[in-house]
Amino acid sequence: MNVIKALWISMLLVGSTYPSFSQDTLATKNTSGTPRSSEQMTTWQIIKYDGLSVYGGVKHAYTQPFKWKEKDWALFGGVVAGTMTLLALDEPANDYFTNQAEGVPDFVEETGFRFGKPLVNYGLTTGIYAIGLITKNEKIRKTGVLLIASATAGGVFQTFTKTLVGRARPNTDEGNLSFRLWSNEAGYHSFPSGHTILSISTAHALAKQFQNPYVKGGIYAIGLLSPVSRLWSGAHWLTDVVLGAAISIAVVDSVDNYLKKEQRYAYNPKKNKIRWNLSFGAGQVGVVGRF
Repeated sequence: MNVIKALWISMLLVGSTYPSFSQDTLATKNTSGTPRSSEQMTTWQIIKYDGLSVYGGVKHAYTQPFKWKEKDWALFGGVVAGTMTLLALDEPANDYFTNQAEGVPDFVEETGFRFGKPLVNYGLTTGIYAIGLITKNEKIRKTGVLLIASATAGGVFQTFTKTLVGRARPNTDEGNLSFRLWSNEAGYHSFPSGHTILSISTAHALAKQFQNPYVKGGIYAIGLLSPVSRLWSGAHWLTDVVLGAAISIAVVDSVDNYLKKEQRYAYNPKKNKIRWNLSFGAGQVGVVGRF
């Protein structure tokens, strides 16, 4: 539990540096098509609106491949070709990473493992959304919607694909080309890495909200702990992790493009409004509004 608390606080500290999390107004549309402010909406109406945004984002992520153009297919082909090339490195990489596991501090490995678990990951994403909802901060809410939609789309995809592909994990000692299609055995759920998809989706979605390269780098570094921890433990092959990361980035970008294209969250900054910031003190965490 101490690790989980530390992870929460570290991510909140990153969130507290978000310079653009000032109170803005969201232009949504009522039944007549006239834009209205979220300040005119009840909490339930806002939750319903955000729920539809999550649904739309997930749907867009799944249907977008049917609309790909030549350059999109070329990129997809490049990713597949790169992954096939990496197959030759799977076993040497597994030997290398598992040999390094002994020297890895326990709290680093534990943090990486927990960050990619659905319970912790969804706790973080819904926590960010809740902060945006409570403070009526549209940008934090939009970030929460992006996180939830991306984690949902990627999570469902990896759950189905693991069973469909049935790839043997490294610790089964069957090699990286052993498959049992539609297997329900955990030892044959190696591809893709679920921890990688959740952690990289979260890191990429958060990093997109910042301009500072050091903040971006710090977020990505935290996100990479989970994929690397799976390599240390011999739970996944290198290609499971690499393709899992590629899927995560594609899903987050697809959901983000949907939210922007549909103008689900169009910001109209207002001056002299309350600016909400996260505040930290001895033994306490809070949200402070500045006039």
